Amino acid sequence: MLQNLPRVISDGPLSPAVSMLLKGQVELLPWEQLFGNKDETISGIYTFGHPLLDGKLMDNVPNIKVISNHGVGVDHISLMDAKARGIPVGNTPGVLDGATADMGFCLLMAAARRLVEGDRIARFGTDQSIKPRTGAFLGREIHGASLGIIGLGRIGLQVARRAAAFDMQICYFNRKRRTDIEASIGVSYKPLHELLATCDYVMLCVPLTDETTRLIGADELRLMRPTATLINIARGAVVDTDALTLALTENWIYAAGLDVTDPEPLPKGHPLLKLDNVVIAPHIGSATVQTRQKMAELSVQNLLAGLAGAELPSRII
Repeated sequence: MLQNLPRVISDGPLSPAVSMLLKGQVELLPWEQLFGNKDETISGIYTFGHPLLDGKLMDNVPNIKVISNHGVGVDHISLMDAKARGIPVGNTPGVLDGATADMGFCLLMAAARRLVEGDRIARFGTDQSIKPRTGAFLGREIHGASLGIIGLGRIGLQVARRAAAFDMQICYFNRKRRTDIEASIGVSYKPLHELLATCDYVMLCVPLTDETTRLIGADELRLMRPTATLINIARGAVVDTDALTLALTENWIYAAGLDVTDPEPLPKGHPLLKLDNVVIAPHIGSATVQTRQKMAELSVQNLLAGLAGAELPSRII
């Protein structure tokens, strides 16, 4: 044991930014330590990826003072169990909103303009008949199209601002209507079924909760236009993967852009991976140098504050 350093359990491997900030501040222990005998010497838990953390595991380290999460989404942490044990939980809201919204628009544009297909043709194609003017390889326009945002929180607002620059007609569905900001950012509210049925693009920006799990299933996908594109920058489980695979295979919808999947990653050979009308990224919405540095700094600040018994800069519970 390192002298005088609080002992912290974390999943890994950690990023260089996090490792640098924690160096000399704590003694890091592997995640597997949680599954052993009860250890009263552990002072904190730091979740870097998305390891499941429930009350049973928390009880194995009864003296922890804080749980700090590298990221916003905490669906892998039982907040109810943490609250019942009086353990503060911190995350990193605000710092990744812009980067995640950028990723949403990146996927929207790539899916609409068939960018991944075009890249393959440019690199490996030999059929010279596939040219923009032949009509054989056409995408769909973004400017002037309609965008429906499901979840008008911090990230959803950033998406709306980007859509406005493309002269898109923007509507949204939210658990609570945001009448306070509708006029200021130029969005209109629509019930979920109406949004799905009328929008050219639908982007998911909701947190994963019991209410949003499988929010988009076969019924919802059948409501969408055959020319519509679904973009998911929320969590994979917000969408029924089997239903989406069928919708894309049978052309219920035009395309999809996914930064998240369920399961994640998809197993090799999964039918969704074989389709041309879906663009899939490996959950990299916040993966920029600048944003990951900010996430590292805030999550480490939360951890160190909790270990010292101070208020967390960004506390959920």
